[in-house]
Amino acid sequence: MSGKTSQRLFRVRLERMIQQLRQDIVGGKLAPGEFLPSESDLAGQFEMSNKSVRQGLEILVEEGLIRKIPRVGNQVTETPKQEAVTVTLGINSSMERDMAISKLLDRFHRKYPSIQVQTITIPGNSRNFIKEYVDNGLVDAFLINRQFFQNMEESGLLHTLEPLAGDPGAYRFLNDSFTVDGLLYARPVQFSPVVLCYNTDHFREAGLSEPDSSWTWDDCLDNARKLTGRLGGYGLVFYEMSYNRWPVFLLQSGMKFERNREGLCDIAGTPLLDSIRTYERIIHDPDIFPKILSEGNDDIEQLFTTGKVSMILTSYTSLNELKHSGVAYDISTLPYLYEPRTLTISIGACIRKSSPKKEAARVLVDFLSSEEGQLMVRRETLSIPALKAAAETVVEDGLNRPSRFDLFRDILPTMRSHQDLNLTSTGFVVLWRILKQYWSRVIDEETLCRQIRETLGDHIRSGTEGERA
Repeated sequence: MSGKTSQRLFRVRLERMIQQLRQDIVGGKLAPGEFLPSESDLAGQFEMSNKSVRQGLEILVEEGLIRKIPRVGNQVTETPKQEAVTVTLGINSSMERDMAISKLLDRFHRKYPSIQVQTITIPGNSRNFIKEYVDNGLVDAFLINRQFFQNMEESGLLHTLEPLAGDPGAYRFLNDSFTVDGLLYARPVQFSPVVLCYNTDHFREAGLSEPDSSWTWDDCLDNARKLTGRLGGYGLVFYEMSYNRWPVFLLQSGMKFERNREGLCDIAGTPLLDSIRTYERIIHDPDIFPKILSEGNDDIEQLFTTGKVSMILTSYTSLNELKHSGVAYDISTLPYLYEPRTLTISIGACIRKSSPKKEAARVLVDFLSSEEGQLMVRRETLSIPALKAAAETVVEDGLNRPSRFDLFRDILPTMRSHQDLNLTSTGFVVLWRILKQYWSRVIDEETLCRQIRETLGDHIRSGTEGERA
């Protein structure tokens, strides 16, 4: 066994022991005054050395959950943690669909009856969220995406979050996504790349080969034209206003926004401009792309479910709209422009640092990111758990899963995040306002380039090289 593999295995076992003991203490399974199993017993249970066990116990001592009594053992501290406590968890409105949050919390309540969790829907604007929910103590823990996290970082608000231990069993890039200056502020719970979803019956009936990783956008558009007209439907559609769709095209340019020597952001004659043109060409092609019909991602899913469109750009989380449907479908890598890249959305669980219920909130976050919680996400949804072992587990659940569900494993090297465009949160909004005008044909290409050159230079992420998703 290599040194790196051995160290990784050690960290996995150590974190598993710490999480289990912490949950048993805060959840009331181990009562105040009760002694933990001996270090030798813990070493045998978690397959570690006594020295490693002592290292983990020191962390619980620092958290105030246990005290070491020389020559006697490790005793649970006499605190009121075993009394009933209610933790408030802030969630996005889609978490029921994306994570089966109600079932997760039902399992959590059965396992830790002394901790009750109430959920509250948090707004999309992170600055408002921090002011109204975190600063005023309205949440103890919450789930956020990577864009939200970047906004907090740039607003100087990471100090409101409790630093967490990373889970070595999670995909490494996810831990990296929520780490700043060596500290992890959100425990990853799931991720979702954007993929091409298509109706297999439509392709079969049209005598067309199904999409594969060799497809360029020209290939996609050629096939979309051949599919348009089936029962009055269209070949391709996606929600063109979505922050989780249009950045894909810019990422596929293989470039990021940067300042030139004059401090300006000049995209004239670059692959970035080509990617913006390609997007404009697609959404204004009346032969394949329906205008007006889509006011949101829900409309896109409805068009696909009813057979009115043959191909859509969607995420794994949005595939949950199809999990109980009878639609014959599958997924493929996205068509590419310059480079085969896709956008990936990551979700992490945070703890409010000033919460008086911080230890109970930590038990909740531990559970959501644990193998038990992550396997529930795997079995109950079409979302991808952050824990590698859970994500790659074979399940038989009766859900309408695409046959190529495991595609995400093959496209890991192509996954990127919004941050790889190298813009601040404000810069992303500024860019979107300019692009909307161009894609709506309110301004021409020359004006587009000029506005980007004059305004975007102030919103490049200082000292960054972009972050790989």
